[in-house]
Amino acid sequence: MYPENLKYHKEHTWVKVSGKRATVGITYYAQESLGDIVYIDSPEIDSTVEAGSELTQIESTKATSSVISPVSGTVLEFNEDLTDSPEIINEDPYSKGWIAVLEMENEADLDELMDAGEYEKYLEEEVKLK
Repeated sequence: MYPENLKYHKEHTWVKVSGKRATVGITYYAQESLGDIVYIDSPEIDSTVEAGSELTQIESTKATSSVISPVSGTVLEFNEDLTDSPEIINEDPYSKGWIAVLEMENEADLDELMDAGEYEKYLEEEVKLK
Protein backbone atom coordinates (compact mmCIF):
# COMPACT_ATOMS: atom_id res chain seq x y z
CA MET A 1 0.00 0.00 0.00
CA TYR A 2 2.88 2.40 0.74
CA PRO A 3 5.34 2.64 -2.16
CA GLU A 4 8.88 1.55 -1.28
CA ASN A 5 10.56 4.25 -3.40
CA LEU A 6 9.24 7.08 -1.21
CA LYS A 7 10.21 8.54 2.17
CA TYR A 8 7.52 9.39 4.74
CA HIS A 9 7.09 12.14 7.33
CA LYS A 10 5.27 11.53 10.62
CA GLU A 11 2.70 14.17 9.56
CA HIS A 12 1.60 11.81 6.75
CA THR A 13 3.34 13.37 3.78
CA TRP A 14 5.62 11.60 1.34
CA VAL A 15 8.54 12.71 -0.80
CA LYS A 16 10.08 11.24 -3.93
CA VAL A 17 13.55 12.56 -4.66
CA SER A 18 15.28 12.80 -8.02
CA GLY A 19 18.55 14.70 -7.72
CA LYS A 20 17.64 17.97 -5.99
CA ARG A 21 13.96 17.76 -7.05
CA ALA A 22 11.60 16.56 -4.33
CA THR A 23 8.00 15.75 -5.25
CA VAL A 24 5.68 15.98 -2.23
CA GLY A 25 2.21 14.62 -1.56
CA ILE A 26 0.06 13.21 1.23
CA THR A 27 -0.19 9.53 2.09
CA TYR A 28 -3.06 7.16 1.51
CA TYR A 29 -3.67 7.23 5.27
CA ALA A 30 -3.89 11.04 5.27
CA GLN A 31 -6.32 11.28 2.37
CA GLU A 32 -8.47 8.49 3.86
CA SER A 33 -8.53 10.27 7.25
CA LEU A 34 -9.48 13.56 5.62
CA GLY A 35 -12.32 12.12 3.55
CA ASP A 36 -13.39 13.79 0.33
CA ILE A 37 -10.90 16.52 -0.54
CA VAL A 38 -12.66 19.61 -1.90
CA TYR A 39 -9.89 22.24 -2.12
CA ILE A 40 -6.14 22.66 -1.89
CA ASP A 41 -4.39 25.97 -1.54
CA SER A 42 -1.62 26.52 -4.09
CA PRO A 43 1.76 27.09 -2.42
CA GLU A 44 3.48 30.18 -3.77
CA ILE A 45 6.04 29.40 -6.49
CA ASP A 46 9.60 30.43 -5.48
CA SER A 47 8.61 30.53 -1.79
CA THR A 48 10.79 28.61 0.64
CA VAL A 49 9.62 26.09 3.19
CA GLU A 50 11.38 24.39 6.08
CA ALA A 51 11.17 20.67 6.77
CA GLY A 52 8.39 20.07 9.30
CA SER A 53 6.56 23.33 8.53
CA GLU A 54 3.39 24.03 6.57
CA LEU A 55 3.70 23.79 2.80
CA THR A 56 0.03 24.45 2.10
CA GLN A 57 -3.49 23.73 3.37
CA ILE A 58 -5.95 21.15 2.21
CA GLU A 59 -9.71 21.19 2.79
CA SER A 60 -11.99 18.20 2.97
CA THR A 61 -15.59 17.63 3.87
CA LYS A 62 -14.33 16.90 7.42
CA ALA A 63 -11.65 19.53 8.12
CA THR A 64 -8.97 21.91 6.96
CA SER A 65 -5.49 20.52 7.53
CA SER A 66 -1.93 21.64 7.03
CA VAL A 67 0.23 19.78 4.56
CA ILE A 68 3.63 19.53 6.26
CA SER A 69 6.71 19.58 4.08
CA PRO A 70 8.98 16.56 4.66
CA VAL A 71 12.02 18.49 3.37
CA SER A 72 13.29 22.08 3.20
CA GLY A 73 13.40 23.79 -0.15
CA THR A 74 12.03 26.22 -2.70
CA VAL A 75 8.67 25.57 -4.35
CA LEU A 76 9.24 24.99 -8.08
CA GLU A 77 5.86 23.62 -9.16
CA PHE A 78 2.30 23.09 -7.97
CA ASN A 79 0.11 20.35 -9.43
CA GLU A 80 -2.33 22.62 -11.29
CA ASP A 81 -4.66 19.65 -11.94
CA LEU A 82 -5.61 19.85 -8.26
CA THR A 83 -7.05 23.37 -8.70
CA ASP A 84 -10.07 22.06 -10.63
CA SER A 85 -10.00 18.46 -9.39
CA PRO A 86 -8.65 18.21 -5.83
CA GLU A 87 -10.31 14.79 -5.53
CA ILE A 88 -7.39 13.41 -7.59
CA ILE A 89 -5.56 13.22 -4.25
CA ASN A 90 -8.21 10.79 -2.95
CA GLU A 91 -8.11 8.74 -6.15
CA ASP A 92 -4.34 8.55 -6.67
CA PRO A 93 -2.30 10.09 -3.82
CA TYR A 94 1.05 8.69 -5.02
CA SER A 95 0.97 9.47 -8.71
CA LYS A 96 -1.46 11.96 -10.21
CA GLY A 97 -2.24 13.41 -6.76
CA TRP A 98 1.20 14.87 -6.03
CA ILE A 99 1.01 18.37 -4.58
CA ALA A 100 4.26 20.24 -5.20
CA VAL A 101 7.84 19.92 -6.42
CA LEU A 102 10.56 21.53 -4.33
CA GLU A 103 14.21 22.18 -5.03
CA MET A 104 15.58 20.45 -1.96
CA GLU A 105 18.03 22.48 0.14
CA ASN A 106 19.42 19.83 2.45
CA GLU A 107 19.67 16.13 1.62
CA ALA A 108 20.17 15.44 5.35
CA ASP A 109 16.40 16.11 5.75
CA LEU A 110 15.86 12.69 4.20
CA ASP A 111 17.66 11.05 7.14
CA GLU A 112 14.83 12.18 9.42
CA LEU A 113 12.16 10.43 7.33
CA MET A 114 10.80 6.89 7.40
CA ASP A 115 10.87 4.23 4.71
CA ALA A 116 7.65 2.39 3.83
CA GLY A 117 8.09 -0.33 6.48
CA GLU A 118 8.87 2.17 9.21
CA TYR A 119 5.88 4.29 8.21
CA GLU A 120 3.52 1.30 8.31
CA LYS A 121 4.81 0.42 11.78
CA TYR A 122 4.37 4.07 12.83
CA LEU A 123 0.76 3.95 11.62
CA GLU A 124 0.06 0.74 13.54
CA GLU A 125 1.40 2.33 16.73
CA GLU A 126 -0.35 5.67 16.12
CA VAL A 127 -3.71 4.07 15.35
CA LYS A 128 -3.43 1.93 18.51
CA LEU A 129 -2.91 5.06 20.60
CA LYS A 130 -6.11 6.69 19.30
